[in-house]
Amino acid sequence: MTVMAPGRAPVAPAGAAPPPVRRSVPGRIRVISGITVASLALLFAALAVGSASARDGLQVIGHDAGPQVVATAGLHLALSDMDAQVANILVMGNGWAPLRQKAMARYEQRRSEANQALLKAFELSGDNPAERRTVQSVLDGLGRYERLAGQALVLDERAGHAPGPPPEDVVAIYRQATDLMRKVLLPQAYNLTLESGTIVRRTYDEKAVTVPLLRVAVVVAGLLALGCLVWLQVFLATRFRRIFGPALLVATVATAVAMISGAGALARDQEALRDAKSAGFDPVLTLARARAISNSMQGDQSRYLLDKERADTYEHTYLDKSLSLIYSPAGNLSTYHGIVSKDSGSFLGLLGPELVGRQGEEVMRAYQRFQAADQAFRDLVTSGRVAEAVPARLGPVSHAFDAYDRSLVALTDRHQDEFQRAIKSGESTLDSLWTLEEFAMGAIGLMVIAGVWPRLKEYR
Repeated sequence: MTVMAPGRAPVAPAGAAPPPVRRSVPGRIRVISGITVASLALLFAALAVGSASARDGLQVIGHDAGPQVVATAGLHLALSDMDAQVANILVMGNGWAPLRQKAMARYEQRRSEANQALLKAFELSGDNPAERRTVQSVLDGLGRYERLAGQALVLDERAGHAPGPPPEDVVAIYRQATDLMRKVLLPQAYNLTLESGTIVRRTYDEKAVTVPLLRVAVVVAGLLALGCLVWLQVFLATRFRRIFGPALLVATVATAVAMISGAGALARDQEALRDAKSAGFDPVLTLARARAISNSMQGDQSRYLLDKERADTYEHTYLDKSLSLIYSPAGNLSTYHGIVSKDSGSFLGLLGPELVGRQGEEVMRAYQRFQAADQAFRDLVTSGRVAEAVPARLGPVSHAFDAYDRSLVALTDRHQDEFQRAIKSGESTLDSLWTLEEFAMGAIGLMVIAGVWPRLKEYR
């Protein structure tokens, strides 16, 4: 029988293990702290991956493929305007010398723009052999067109004919040139823009799925981290019979702020991507195509004058292009002129969705004036007053078209501004988020250590 001195605790034999309570509490603190740190790391990893994904989308759409695709769309405009300027020059004959020089300068400008757009298209094609072949085909075709157009212009200048239809040999060569442009180069240029645009659409579709999923991952990881922090605090408060530590309370609040701000930032970036695509990129691309079609329309007006054999064809081509811009059921051009002049406000076509707001209404009014001028011009041609039709084409019709084109440019600029604002807003949100997260990671880590370390020291 063992006798113990009164008032003394039993002394453990030498070499015996310490009581299990003293061994398990520090271990449990370390385990819970480790799980908490791992959950916090998971939260910040989700935030980092989500931010990187959103930034990649903004970079591709806002700085890389997006602007390059829009620039490539300018290829269609440049090519169509080149052909229109050649037709205008041929109609001028030996008159309108200042205007002829201006048209030649514009032709050279558009040729330079076309070459620059092709270079950008080649850069954008990357390692895609199909797109590179398309670019090469357009380059080859453009060289053939320039040779034909140059021959027509030289013959036209030698002929020295009066304003109006040029000699038949000039018309024959120009037919080859315009057929090459309208049937080969312009379709290829449009297809090239569509192919390049798939990069933007693919990126947007990918980010429209991944960014929301990563936002959900941030929320789930944040709730897990908050739960672990609460678990750690409850354990420490219960085991040590103390109130919650201020350091861990601060860490919990900072984690909640990081989770809420991170999820909100990803939501705003998703909205910025959507605005950049739907309110900026898509309308800018649509309006670029509309300008190209419109330029080709004014070329059809000159071609209607200079090629009597194909006059009906060019009139129908003009109608088809008009219907693609602002659609309304019309069997002929006269009917279309009448319908458009009434402005029902419910038109379809490329420009249909854009005819809203003040600038949209300005586009519609300018388009109506252009179509009214076209109607007056065609009335002169059909009545046999060609000598008056040429000044009408180069004067009122041209001025009405220029006003209409300026309205399209103004509308494009507005959408371009919206595009830039969306991209800048998204990038600014990500920059602010990353600054906050860097501070939060360090602060939360220090607070967890400050809340746990004093408790562990009590067991040393």
